[in-house]
Amino acid sequence: MGAGGPDDDDNRWPPWLKPLLSESFFVQCKTHADSHKSECNMYCLDCMNGALCSLCLVSQHKDHRAIQIRRSSYHDVIRVSEIQKVLDITGVQTYIINSARVVFLNERPQPRPGKGVTNTCEVCERSLLDSFRFCSLGCKIVGTSKNFVKKPMKLKKQRAMASDDSEEDSYSSNSSSSRRRHKSPFRGGHHHHHKVHSFTPSTPPPTATNYRIAKRRKGIPHRAPTGGFIIEY
Repeated sequence: MGAGGPDDDDNRWPPWLKPLLSESFFVQCKTHADSHKSECNMYCLDCMNGALCSLCLVSQHKDHRAIQIRRSSYHDVIRVSEIQKVLDITGVQTYIINSARVVFLNERPQPRPGKGVTNTCEVCERSLLDSFRFCSLGCKIVGTSKNFVKKPMKLKKQRAMASDDSEEDSYSSNSSSSRRRHKSPFRGGHHHHHKVHSFTPSTPPPTATNYRIAKRRKGIPHRAPTGGFIIEY
């Protein structure tokens, strides 16, 4: 393959990186299914033969380079202290989870960036701090490829504005629909159910504690003493 081809991009990364990012972790080990340590959350960088449990690592991969995969909100992460020994993670945003600094393995795209966001991932557009370019290791691989075309910032702003307008139109449509529904809850003899999107949390159901507070009796009234005295409270 000539200069600038796909092989050049592959040679920029360790041979274990792409297999690592495509692996499924936190499944039960078939070899040690009866053990309480059968969760596959380890990966051998030398063998690159899939997710491993801790027992597989000890018995079959002694003295090999291995890293532990952790999980945050159903997404796979690696501690920075482990991955930075074998990989350059410059430009990838790090997060502190359970007192440990970690990076995410793969992208976590957002429906749209939040208001006031000034920097997003160059690949999946997840909101980032200004000093970073990518939200994950996978996005760095894609975003630094010679064939990757970065989206212009102007286009990102237009998409964000269009999303805001769409949300306002949806809110206006739901409001007018709600008014019409109050005027005519039945149509053609059948009750039509409409799903209205709420922009605020719904009121939680009453609990036993709230019910007792709501039903608490007033204090016992006290009669004023006789003799014409008036007691002011």
